[in-house]
Amino acid sequence: MYKFNVRVYGLLINDKNQVLLSDEEESGFRFSKFPGGGLEYGEGLLDALKREFVEECNTEVEILEHFYTTDFFIQSVFNDSQIISVYYLVRPVSELILNFKDKIFDFDEEGDFLQAFRWKNIRDLGIEDATFPTDQRVIELLKEKWQKDL
Repeated sequence: MYKFNVRVYGLLINDKNQVLLSDEEESGFRFSKFPGGGLEYGEGLLDALKREFVEECNTEVEILEHFYTTDFFIQSVFNDSQIISVYYLVRPVSELILNFKDKIFDFDEEGDFLQAFRWKNIRDLGIEDATFPTDQRVIELLKEKWQKDL
């Protein structure tokens, strides 16, 4: 039997054309990605994304539009599942109140799961700013869209 792991992520872009990135460490493995995570059984994509933003960023978001869905095979680095990721453009319903960082992996706490947030200007964003291939593809697409919209 094949295992699928459905993930949903939000691209939150502020008025300075910066996108929000999440730096995380889980059991000693460090990675950078967009805010979001996995669907829970019985949950839809949009509800999952809203839940993830409340859990991770302590804020509600409005989902603006679909941006990208994985269109190539990618296996999880954590288990044997095939990852299917869906990305949406989002905006916060209220002001984000997070301790934004200027450098990567600048965690305030210690433990098995760590997370920190930082803004990155889309103009300066590169595939090296994300750990996973699907996020790297989204960075390419985001830069293409951002350049066309200016």
